[in-house]
Amino acid sequence: MIKCMLISPSAPVKIGGQELVSEWQQDENTVLWIDLDKVEKSQEKEILTQFGCHPLAILDAQRERHPPKVELFSDFIFLLYRGFVAKENHLTFEHVQISMFIGQRVLITGHPESSIAINALFNATSEKYLARSPIHLALKIFHSSCGNYLQQLFDFEQNLEKIEDQFQVSGNDKMMREITSHRSRLVKIRRTFNYHVTVGNTLNSYLEDDETSLITDKEIHSVNDLRERLDRLLSLSQMYYDICGDLINGYMSVTSHQLNATMRVLTVITALFVPLTFLAGIYGMNFEYIPELKFEHGYFTLLGVMSVISVGLIVWFKKKRWL
Repeated sequence: MIKCMLISPSAPVKIGGQELVSEWQQDENTVLWIDLDKVEKSQEKEILTQFGCHPLAILDAQRERHPPKVELFSDFIFLLYRGFVAKENHLTFEHVQISMFIGQRVLITGHPESSIAINALFNATSEKYLARSPIHLALKIFHSSCGNYLQQLFDFEQNLEKIEDQFQVSGNDKMMREITSHRSRLVKIRRTFNYHVTVGNTLNSYLEDDETSLITDKEIHSVNDLRERLDRLLSLSQMYYDICGDLINGYMSVTSHQLNATMRVLTVITALFVPLTFLAGIYGMNFEYIPELKFEHGYFTLLGVMSVISVGLIVWFKKKRWL
């Protein structure tokens, strides 16, 4: 689906299809936003080529997986980042690659799946962002996607707190598998946020070095706000990753301690019965001449010796603090 939004100083905002492109071409005072939502690659390439986008940037935009990046061309800023398709609980969402071609009077967004951030902003209320500049709207879209990520992380934090509380009471293997799964997802999310932070820093360098007229001083606050949100996402994902790691290490330590305690008890029991088994083995041998066998009170004497050995070993173990 190809959706277009046309802003004109002399007319109200227009939302429609590809027919608005010709109207934009005829009036230099208009600003256009084209959203290529699940458009065929051949058609997408044709539209991007029509607007003079660089072939290498088009190639990057149409790859199934490409690291987030920002690149400066003569007439466009090419920005590529990862949003997500559908929100679910506990960080289980799918990424969608979103490409942006940002010009002086046009913003072109492309994505193979529907984007939550773009769908939320593609309405008349976004007129003020597009009227200000295409780069301002692009930053707002990126910022909105980061806000969706941030909400997911906050929801996950509540779940993580519950897991921490339950872990202190009764940790088990099921919870261990759940935490390991969360930690694996956080590794992937952290990698994405790392790329996004690099994108934000690059945009800031374009602004500071005045490398392009597409980003003016009016966007200082927008760029800084975006960078702060990207940094926060990276720091939160790193913190949650560390917490999951601490929970895993804590569970392994507790399990190891419990195993050691069990082995210690079993070892003490074994040590108690070794001398008793030895004595029982001696007098259980089938030799005809064993002097003590004819002793009238030999049975009770042997039981007494065994009892003294057992009590002595128990007392010694307690002094050694093995019990």
